[in-house]
Amino acid sequence: MKKQKLVVLSGAGISAESGLATFRGSDGLWEGHRVEDVATPGAWRKNPDLVLEFYNERRKSALKAEPNAAHKRLVAWEKRFDVDIVTQNVDNLHERAGSKKVIHLHGQLFQSRSTKNPEAVFPIDGWALNRGDLAPDGSQLRPHIVWFGEDVPMMDPAIDIASRADILVVVGTSLQVYPAASLVQYVPRNCPIYVVDPGASAFSGSLKARFIAEPATTGLATLEEIIFNEG
Repeated sequence: MKKQKLVVLSGAGISAESGLATFRGSDGLWEGHRVEDVATPGAWRKNPDLVLEFYNERRKSALKAEPNAAHKRLVAWEKRFDVDIVTQNVDNLHERAGSKKVIHLHGQLFQSRSTKNPEAVFPIDGWALNRGDLAPDGSQLRPHIVWFGEDVPMMDPAIDIASRADILVVVGTSLQVYPAASLVQYVPRNCPIYVVDPGASAFSGSLKARFIAEPATTGLATLEEIIFNEG
């Protein structure tokens, strides 16, 4: 019997429970920096050393973090469903937990890429990416991160997956970051949508979904009881 396709759109909230900072704090800063100073093409041109240092620190934090119960529950769901994860997160906690199919919309923290050729991507062993680390084409390597103002090349594959969903689960995201948030518009008309986030009721708007206003770890446990009983 063919498994139902369960598509997960995950955001910073699922990683926050592993100790990783969410993208932007209540003060508008990300780990003490303005986003404009560390996560834009202009920031890279203006101060590449600051950008490299910032992402080196993010890698150090990610290496210390461990997948939490929410990441592991999504892996367990693969026994019951055909699970595809589309994540806004750049960490590798989904993969470390064991998820087999993961699309990273905003790039990957443990990868670098050529500044001449965006398709020339290379793994980062450890946490360090420094000035003078060059791609084979001789260009400085930069973080393989989609910065503000850049295209999101994995959006089309993500839309294709969303369009074939039997169930959509949104977890750990406030659906405020575009174009990722627009994925809910591409699921089939009768596809049930579940939103797991502590602030779920605040951004419900006109979205026809069932909302579970809990953190990812407990919220996915609550959701499991619903979809396993109804599926």
